[in-house]
Amino acid sequence: MSYVDGFVLPVPENRLDDYRVMAQQAGEIWMEHGALAYKECVGEDLNSEFANGSFPKIAGAQEGETVILAFIIFQSREHRDEVNAKVHQDPRMQCGDMKDLPFDCARMNYGGFTTLVDL
Repeated sequence: MSYVDGFVLPVPENRLDDYRVMAQQAGEIWMEHGALAYKECVGEDLNSEFANGSFPKIAGAQEGETVILAFIIFQSREHRDEVNAKVHQDPRMQCGDMKDLPFDCARMNYGGFTTLVDL
């Protein structure tokens, strides 16, 4: 079964284009180093009766922010560890000044997940 790294984070709506550029570049790097899939998704229906506002709460989203749900798929935990090691050593992934990022790293939620169902 595959292994998934998942992320939930708030992004200011007025920085969404900046985030998209950064995410596109990062995704290309992850794919080059062996990730099977890379997805960045922006919240669209976060206040439905079934959602109960949970994603904005998880992300700590404030007024003027939206929520990003992102995930990267790998062959296994071992594969993920190998790919991530390569990505983190890639000079293109050096962020520079963290204050210039289009999101607040301190409010990013992240975890690694084993696949339970894969259709």
